[in-house]
Amino acid sequence: MRWGLARGIAALVVTLLIALAGPASAAPKAELWSRWMAHDPQSGLTVDHSAWDGLLTAYVRQGDDGINRVAYGRFPDVDRAALDRYVSRLAATPVSRLARTEQLPFWINLYNALTLQVVLRHYPVDGIRDIDISPGLFADGPWGKKLVTIEGAPVGLDDIEHRILRPVWKDPRIHYAVNCASLGCPNLRIEAFTAENTDRLLETAARDYINHPRGARVADGKLMVSRIYDWFEADFGGTDETVIAHLKRYAEGALKNALGKVRKIDGYAYDWSLNDAR
Repeated sequence: MRWGLARGIAALVVTLLIALAGPASAAPKAELWSRWMAHDPQSGLTVDHSAWDGLLTAYVRQGDDGINRVAYGRFPDVDRAALDRYVSRLAATPVSRLARTEQLPFWINLYNALTLQVVLRHYPVDGIRDIDISPGLFADGPWGKKLVTIEGAPVGLDDIEHRILRPVWKDPRIHYAVNCASLGCPNLRIEAFTAENTDRLLETAARDYINHPRGARVADGKLMVSRIYDWFEADFGGTDETVIAHLKRYAEGALKNALGKVRKIDGYAYDWSLNDAR
C-alpha cells in the first residue's frame, strides 16, 4: 500500500512539473478552427484601431537595450476603460465578413490588447506565467482562458494564436507580431497593425528580433537562439537548417557573417520576466 501511495505521489509530481512547465517546454500545435476561415474578399468593411494605436504610443517605451516595455503601473483608470472599450468594439466586429487584409491585423491587435488587459487586471506581477487563470488544476498563465466572445464563440489567447493566426495565414512572421508581455518575446510594436501597414510591420518586427541578442547570437562559433525557434520549429521549416535559413533572410552585419559559418543550433533561451517599464 505504501508503494502504491508513493507511485501515486510520484506521478502527481511529474504531472505537476509538466503542467507548470507549460509554454516553456512545449507549445500547442497549429490546429485550424475552421469557422474562422470565413471571409469576404469583396468586403469594404474596415476596423478602426486608432484607440489601440493611441494607447501603444502613450505607454510603450523603447529601451536603450532594444526591448520595448510597457508602463503598466502608469495606466490611469480612464485609459484602462479606453482599452476595455477597444476590446469590446473588436468583439462586436463581424469578423467573418471582413476581407483577409482586415482580419490579420484584427486578430493580431486583439491578441495584444487582450494580453495587455490581462496583465493590467493582475498587476503587479513578476511575469505573465504568474497569472494562472487558465482552466485546469495546474493552470499556468492566461493562455487557455476564454477572454472574449466573438460572433457567439468564446475565444482565448491560445485560440487566436494557434487555432486562427498560425493555421490560417501560415506565416512565421506572426510570431514576431503577437506579444506575450515578456522580455524574451518580440517587441510589442508602438503602433497598431492595420490593413495598410501589416506587411511592413511584420518585416520590421522579424528583422528587429533576429538582430537582437534575444533572437539570435553567435559566440565562439555556437548559435544560440530564442526558444521560439524550438517551440515553433515546424513554422520555420522544421529543422535547424530551415530555421537558420530564416534567420539569414533578416540578419544584418556581424550576425549575417557569423550565420554563414554555422550549421546547427547549439542552444535556446527565453526570459519570461514581465516587460515592465517600472
